[in-house]
Amino acid sequence: MKLLASAALVGIAAGLLGALCGVGGGIVMVPAFTALGLGHKNAIATSLAVIVVTALVATLNNARSLDLIDWRIVAITAVGAALASWYGSDLMHHLKSPTLTKIFGITLIVFGIKMLWQPS
Repeated sequence: MKLLASAALVGIAAGLLGALCGVGGGIVMVPAFTALGLGHKNAIATSLAVIVVTALVATLNNARSLDLIDWRIVAITAVGAALASWYGSDLMHHLKSPTLTKIFGITLIVFGIKMLWQPS
């Protein structure tokens, strides 16, 4: 029961931050799920499954505002992202969890630093 309550709180935080910042929630969910005892690969796969739902809900809500979503960019980016995510999920199966954790951490640091020094 405690795990389910914690998962609900993680979902609330990930959904809010994902919708506000466009991070998809994985930045919150992967570390949170590992802290809750999931293996890193399980945390990644679980996070991606949740992101499908949160992205769909946020997209539907954002689509209500005309001209907020550039559907041409969506179409082009989605094709590349779909192909790369298929390859990436296969690659994830073959990498060790500590390697995935390092890749995730480095990615957060690099983009976090870039965002802190990027002009608004």
